[in-house]
Amino acid sequence: MSGSDSARLLRDFVNTYDVDCDIDDFGAPCDLSGWLIERGLTPPGTRASESDLALAIALREGLRTAMLGHHDSAATTPPADLDRLLAALPLRVSLDGPALIPLRDGVRGGLAALAAAVMRSAADGDWPRLKVCRETTCRWAFLDTSKNRSRSWCSMRMCGNRTKTRAYRARRRATASDA
Repeated sequence: MSGSDSARLLRDFVNTYDVDCDIDDFGAPCDLSGWLIERGLTPPGTRASESDLALAIALREGLRTAMLGHHDSAATTPPADLDRLLAALPLRVSLDGPALIPLRDGVRGGLAALAAAVMRSAADGDWPRLKVCRETTCRWAFLDTSKNRSRSWCSMRMCGNRTKTRAYRARRRATASDA
């Protein structure tokens, strides 16, 4: 898997929860199992437990928080909870690459493969380009492909337009109240 494939995998993982609509693709352990199997991160027949599901959701939200920090170049420290979750995943360093390799199959191995994807995307330069929409009602993950890495919203058409319209209306209200 290349770095950009890894970045897309991480983006898709974070986007399994739609903040705007409050829809979670991981509503049950079987949903997590299916997602991991579909992406080849676990073998067919893998079954997630409730604790696997809780770990996956915590990992997803930790990654979302880390990606939100990519808007601010000063925010280089990962969230403490995310660092703790990543440290608990079954991984080993391989000098063939070098690379992080999941130590086992199953759900924990699939989640470890996501941690390895973070490292691959960082090595490829894509990790800092993974961001989440600044619009608080959205928080959709995206890969910022702009030259200057300044993209703030998942879509200028939707979230960017909403944000700019609110700012415009606030300025007009302030001007009207001053008059």
